[in-house]
Amino acid sequence: MKRRDILHWATSAGALNVIGSAATSASAAVPVTKPVLPQKADLISATARRLQLVTQQAQYLWTESHRNLAGVPMAAAVPAGESPTLEHQLRTSALAMEAVTNLAASMAPSALAASSLPTLQALRSRLAATQASFDSLPAAELTPLANLTATVGGIATQLQQIHYQLTVRVSTAPQPKTVAQYDALFVTLDKPAIASQLHDDDTFAYMRVGGPNPMLIRQVAALPAKFPLSDAQYRQAMGGEGNNDSLLDAAGSGRLYLLDYESLGGMAPAGPVNKPLTGAGYGYAPIALFARPQAGRSLVPVAIQGGQDPALSPLVLRATDPANANAYWAWQSAKTAVQVADFNYHEMFVHLGRTHLMSEAFAMATQRQLAVVHPLNRLLAPHLEGTLFINDAAALVIMGPLTTGDTILAASIETLQRECGRDRLAFDFYDNMLPNDLRARGVDDAGRLPDYPYRDDALLVWNAIQQWVSEYLAVYYASDADVTSDYELKAWASELAVSGKVKGFRPITTRSQLALVVTAIIFNASAQHAAVNFPQSSLMTYAPFYAGMGGAWAPAGAVGQSEATWSQMLPSRLAAQEQILLFHILGGVYYRMLGEYRDNVPPYPPVLLDPAITRPGGPLERFRSALAGVENTIRQRNLARTRPYEHLLPSRIPSSTNI
Repeated sequence: MKRRDILHWATSAGALNVIGSAATSASAAVPVTKPVLPQKADLISATARRLQLVTQQAQYLWTESHRNLAGVPMAAAVPAGESPTLEHQLRTSALAMEAVTNLAASMAPSALAASSLPTLQALRSRLAATQASFDSLPAAELTPLANLTATVGGIATQLQQIHYQLTVRVSTAPQPKTVAQYDALFVTLDKPAIASQLHDDDTFAYMRVGGPNPMLIRQVAALPAKFPLSDAQYRQAMGGEGNNDSLLDAAGSGRLYLLDYESLGGMAPAGPVNKPLTGAGYGYAPIALFARPQAGRSLVPVAIQGGQDPALSPLVLRATDPANANAYWAWQSAKTAVQVADFNYHEMFVHLGRTHLMSEAFAMATQRQLAVVHPLNRLLAPHLEGTLFINDAAALVIMGPLTTGDTILAASIETLQRECGRDRLAFDFYDNMLPNDLRARGVDDAGRLPDYPYRDDALLVWNAIQQWVSEYLAVYYASDADVTSDYELKAWASELAVSGKVKGFRPITTRSQLALVVTAIIFNASAQHAAVNFPQSSLMTYAPFYAGMGGAWAPAGAVGQSEATWSQMLPSRLAAQEQILLFHILGGVYYRMLGEYRDNVPPYPPVLLDPAITRPGGPLERFRSALAGVENTIRQRNLARTRPYEHLLPSRIPSSTNI
């Protein structure tokens, strides 16, 4: 069976050919100067918008039978109008060029690598020339645009071929592993700065509140029976802090925080999985305890249990002294098990399922049930741009056999498909709105957990979006009666609950409820996706720190542990290389920032034209001003933070889930 190449993710020749044909045939969208609610349209306008929706419904068809994500509602096919712009393709291709060049350089002095580097240099020059031509091209010139698109498609095809030829040469035979071997994979790309903090406990704890998955840590008032930590063990792990502290006091004062990866289910297999491309892979479902010291602001790790059953996975206490080699390296191995589990939870649940696939449902329902002249269509369309395309690519190239997911994640591809779908369908829309989620996890109180940059910055962005949405909707919905009379909105909500299978979605009856719903949709598609996507390039390209699979079992005890036993838990070279390639691309495409509202069709005109929205000092200008204020606040916060958190700076938040 032929392996699907990772570069199909964003630069496949087939996809680019579709894009090229779309660019030559598409015409600019009809401008909507004044959006109108359906119940307020005259008879002729009402008939026209109904005909437009019938056409859209014939083009945007649901399926629950995607071959790699069966059961998840998705688009049956991606309409040409959903393809990325040439600007997006150029940015993606430039990052792919960097990643493949680094791959070739890391495989020197092999003859294949040596022959690939001059070819890559030539391709880089062609891509730079294409970028220069695009930069000087008037936006309305569609024929040159199509020609440039075809050029990018040809470059992508060659990149794909080089990448495939290189990676099929990578040996999957078991071998001794050292950190130096993983460092050597970074040649033309800079080694991530996180490499210098590989074994740092504070960095490990920080990942729970400022890493790629800040969505699992929760405050607990008592430890579960399956995690039998004693007071003496707590005091030992806390070191000097434990002298005047106790497990009971920490629990009673809200200073205990737990990670539990039980919900990974089959993604933490009971034994090794023989991966077709990378050999044996191991997954884990650990439980990890963190505490905030009495006089501290930040979490510290306390203890880790490598699995759900304490009889099979004894507790490992924090050990900070390398001189006590057995305990120290057992602790490093336990942390690695958590990082592997977190990688899987992040990629399949927090990232793919809850941002990408959730936005898919809203993109489909919006196209099918809200006419182009509907105020909500005009507001939401830019926040859903690119989602159907990138999700289809992800389903084909990450979630299929012998693809990226099969290469870098531990479980079988069938298990990954099943568990990702299960989590998406179980994800409750209202329960997981940002304020509700923080409250449910007991992490909403900054007094109890002062150091939680994701929470603090996310709330700033959420509030700015909510204010903007409320002001926008007030222009068109004068009362709650306008909401209940909006039959397109009613059909939209019904479609999301039934066809989109968005758990918890219900009829919308008030302006305040509608504002909350739309805020959650926009936040998820923009800020939430940014928070979980962009840390990938700086953190998840470095396999010794974050990997999708282990290379060995986590130790059941401290006896005989060493750096060598820890390093055998690291993944194969191929998996590490594929992480670099994938996350360098995904974590580097910043396209159309939050606050931009443009059409996806050349010449990409603004989609918000109503003077009531766009007038000087109006709602849109106030939103952009609010985002500038959020930017300034976060930058000021970062001056005082031990570790700057930049993933929710509005200048780094794309409007939609387009990568």
